[in-house]
Amino acid sequence: MEKIWLEKSYPPGVPHEIDPDKYSSIVEMFDKYVGIYAQRTAFINMGAEITYSELAEQASAFAAYLQKELGLVKGDKFAIMVPNTLQYPVALFGALKAGLTVVNVNPLYTARELKHQLNDSGTKAMLIVENFAHTLQEVISDTPVEKVILTGLGDRLGGLKGKLVNFAVKYVKKMVPSYSLANTVKFNHVIAKGESLTLDPVEIAGEDLAFLQYTGGTTGVSKGAMLTHRNMVANLEQAKAAIRPVLKDGEELVVTALPLYHIFALTANCLTFMTLGGTNLLITNPRDMPSFVKELGKYPFTAITGVNTLFNGLVNTPGFAQLDFSKLKLSLGGGMAVQRPVAERWEDVTKTRLLEGYGLTECSPMVTISPYNQTAFNGSIGLPAPSTHIKIVREDGTTAGVNEPGEMCVSGPQVMKGYYNRQEATDEILTDGWLATGDIAEMDEHGFFRIVDRKKDMILVSGFNVFPNEIEEVAMMHEGVVEAAAVGVPHEVSGEIIKLFIVKKDDSLTQKNIVEHCAKHLTNYKVPKLIEFRDDLPKTNVGKILRRELR
Repeated sequence: MEKIWLEKSYPPGVPHEIDPDKYSSIVEMFDKYVGIYAQRTAFINMGAEITYSELAEQASAFAAYLQKELGLVKGDKFAIMVPNTLQYPVALFGALKAGLTVVNVNPLYTARELKHQLNDSGTKAMLIVENFAHTLQEVISDTPVEKVILTGLGDRLGGLKGKLVNFAVKYVKKMVPSYSLANTVKFNHVIAKGESLTLDPVEIAGEDLAFLQYTGGTTGVSKGAMLTHRNMVANLEQAKAAIRPVLKDGEELVVTALPLYHIFALTANCLTFMTLGGTNLLITNPRDMPSFVKELGKYPFTAITGVNTLFNGLVNTPGFAQLDFSKLKLSLGGGMAVQRPVAERWEDVTKTRLLEGYGLTECSPMVTISPYNQTAFNGSIGLPAPSTHIKIVREDGTTAGVNEPGEMCVSGPQVMKGYYNRQEATDEILTDGWLATGDIAEMDEHGFFRIVDRKKDMILVSGFNVFPNEIEEVAMMHEGVVEAAAVGVPHEVSGEIIKLFIVKKDDSLTQKNIVEHCAKHLTNYKVPKLIEFRDDLPKTNVGKILRRELR
């Protein structure tokens, strides 16, 4: 496919290409910017702040401990299983400085999921927040993990505040189930001891593995995407290039509510804003919307990233509309489709556009992003990032034309090396540098791409293809609907019929209201035949609605 987006739609100031080798590794990038922005605040969490120079010192101490005390060597796998706290960036950059490969783990994993990931990755040591140590206790003897660093949520908040938070979490809120683990050491001890040790420099190249980033497991078993230092450097440079014209060095504060162990927040917030000397406001529990909104009221934030459900939750939380949005320049949605009603409500409340990006773990993650100068929500996932090539492939393997749907395939410096120890799965998705995304998309005459849907989520009604996204978007247009998800249900006559799951705002909403509303906006075969009201919908750890569970 010709890159028609470059001439027709690329906004001013965004380069067509980036240099994926600008830094030899994430570590070189880190060392550069902690020097330039030494006195700037790098991260804020629960009122505690850490400057870039403090982050550099603590990361070096952490790295030295991993190397000298735990005996970990370049290429060893180190898992991080903590929510958004100051411990995360310290451990992240410490592990990378020691030449280790970071395995990000969702703290909410069940014992089964955790065991799979630790075994599949061959993790030797890990950092875990004590709230979930009981989960690790169940499986650790069946994994290669030899050493565990434990941390409490308040460990880096300092002095009395840290002690009070840890006490409240453990004894008042009873959020730390009892556990028994051998070979453990406390996070604060690691930093204290590490300060007296010297880190032997580790030579890190672009092709070395920075992350084993596990896919959400929406298709079969969860697989580790091998993301190199070059992949990550390329993607942070691509993200930076796309948003650079609206941001200023040393002035930005980005709200980081999605967990840093998720690839979207890791690249878009943690890494990209570091090169701008930005501050990450870490939200430990974004599900507590009232507390989240209260926290936002304390800081003049300039950027925020999230998924559709997060933005939807915020605009529906009392007090959010009264916040000061005068400094907000960038709102970026990804991880799932941003719905028009949510984007319009967001713009109405904050007076900023909600831009949409598209990516996947296997692409570090960003593939496309809406141009920063887009004037209104257009339902597209935007334009390919600099140095990214996309083609739409028909079922017969030929390249589709303009406005013709097919499977979206991506090539570029951000595309993963492959799946860890899974050559067959790698060969299924990667061919000659092209990654098959499994998403059905189309490109318009200006080079904007639209996701029509996931291949596997398609509903077939009497031979007609129905895309759940369309049904959900229409349902969300009803003012009484908070969330919606559509799936196909087997039917003896039509093959499948559409079932719609709804979370409603108040009890007055009826099934009849929903059907009448949908009939106004959808052709007959697309109108849901079954409606089920629910208190909530199943979601991934970052808020993506799980249609497969509803199916």
